[in-house]
Amino acid sequence: MTAQITPVSDANFEAEVARSEVPVLIDFWAPWCGPCMALLPTLQALAPVYEGSLKIVKVNIDECPALAEKFSVQGIPYLVLTRHGETVLTLHDRSRTRLASEIDAFLDQDGEA
Repeated sequence: MTAQITPVSDANFEAEVARSEVPVLIDFWAPWCGPCMALLPTLQALAPVYEGSLKIVKVNIDECPALAEKFSVQGIPYLVLTRHGETVLTLHDRSRTRLASEIDAFLDQDGEA
């Protein structure tokens, strides 16, 4: 099975994020957001690298304003690492190398917890 970025909505948030056995990286985005579209290939490249240790999902803020509010999204793209549906880290870098570095550091620390 190839790792993919899973679209998440209010309907499947509980199953895909809150009950996930692995940490989840949530990409809050919108189809009209140029920087969000520019970030997508980076996230698509990272998905198979972290398959099994991290799930990557995307939330369209236009379709899911309640989720955007729950995570205090003020601008997009907005990346949040969660465990059991709760924010543990907000990621600010958008380059593939820096995102991978931040994710690796989180997973290393998370594994020690």
